[in-house]
Amino acid sequence: MSHNVFILGSGGREHALCLKLSKSIKVKALYYSSGPLKDNLIPNPAMVDLAEYVSLDILDGADIVAFCKNKAIDLVVIGPEAPAAAGIADILTKNNISVFGPTQAAAQLEASKAFTKDLCKEASIPTAAYHVYDDLQSALEGLDNFSLPVVIKADGLASGKGVVIAHTKIEAEKTINDMFDGAFGIAGAKIVLEEFLSGEEASFFVLSDGENIIPLTSAQDHKAAYDGDKGPNTGGMGAYSPAPIMTDIMTEKVIETIIKPTLVKMQEKGTPFKGVLYAGLMIVEDQPYLIEYNVRFGDPECQVIMERLTSDLFDLLYGAATSLENVASPKWSEDYALTVVMASEGYPAQPVTGQKIVLPDRLDEKVTIYHAGTSLLDKDIISTGGRVLNVTAYGKAVSEACMLSYKTISDIRFDQSFYRKDIGHRALTREDSLDLKKAAI
Repeated sequence: MSHNVFILGSGGREHALCLKLSKSIKVKALYYSSGPLKDNLIPNPAMVDLAEYVSLDILDGADIVAFCKNKAIDLVVIGPEAPAAAGIADILTKNNISVFGPTQAAAQLEASKAFTKDLCKEASIPTAAYHVYDDLQSALEGLDNFSLPVVIKADGLASGKGVVIAHTKIEAEKTINDMFDGAFGIAGAKIVLEEFLSGEEASFFVLSDGENIIPLTSAQDHKAAYDGDKGPNTGGMGAYSPAPIMTDIMTEKVIETIIKPTLVKMQEKGTPFKGVLYAGLMIVEDQPYLIEYNVRFGDPECQVIMERLTSDLFDLLYGAATSLENVASPKWSEDYALTVVMASEGYPAQPVTGQKIVLPDRLDEKVTIYHAGTSLLDKDIISTGGRVLNVTAYGKAVSEACMLSYKTISDIRFDQSFYRKDIGHRALTREDSLDLKKAAI
């Protein structure tokens, strides 16, 4: 049986999901939307060849339901966090439309840092020490209870930019003042001060239908804007999968001490989690700590995960929306996948947009360019966001995928752009170390 699928979102993550779904023999028609069309700009021209664009408000449940009924949509896939936090899954479920994504209550795992930290305390999930503040004076006074550097988080959704690691008290006080002064809108009306953990970051993903889980795979993101993990936090400047630090033993630790207790606690609260749960982790001396949850596939982690998935994506997404009980575990390529984000100058603060982009006529068979912030104006591809392209490749080693990604970037014409030159540096260091050990033997 073939199905009609509607994807909410048009960024790099949604492009990756759309491309993988387009290869499923179980998908008949694909649609996507990120909002009403403006100024004749078609969002993500790379998706146009795969799906039909729908001009509607993806935060308007009534419009989405009407479209789904008109087109006999069998599955709605929520890509970004905003529709999940707005309760779109609740509205679709009430109208008997299958949806891949959490309810509004379950989406609090991402929509509220304070909610997740409190849940960790209730369920004895390892996480950094923290305190929640909802007024400026208390937060400034509470700063004295934390060592430097200190992590300061806006409680609500801030497009991956609401986290600041302050290295001095002056920087911390300024960040706290800025957040309560509206730097992140209502997301900063409440903040979390958190102990800084020094270790190695990793991301781990599982699917859940509210009761059953299917582990997926791991990735490692690069949040800082510039080389050497310097500069402001971003939504992610590159990623690779799998993360070497996520060994079988570490994966089991994460599932048993973090994932399962979270899902059990959500059931106890009467808000079972359905969809993909993305755990942002810090590994400190072989102990995993939960840093944050996302309730959707990460971006750009989704791109490298989809590159490695060899089984049918539709079965997994539809299973999470309905039941995973009889869904087979996914199959993965043994290759590594790596993506480098090409961003607009000024990102993450004030990215320059409207730049013409010229892509290579031909790509290596191991390379895919995912569009994250582009639109089609007449016949030209132009930049319309902060993170614009995800240049992605796979190979037998991280070094091969890395080489192919950067070689492709050199063939792209995109003025006023920048990218990190060290994506994958931790894995590359491991590879170098392993090669030296082999040479010694």
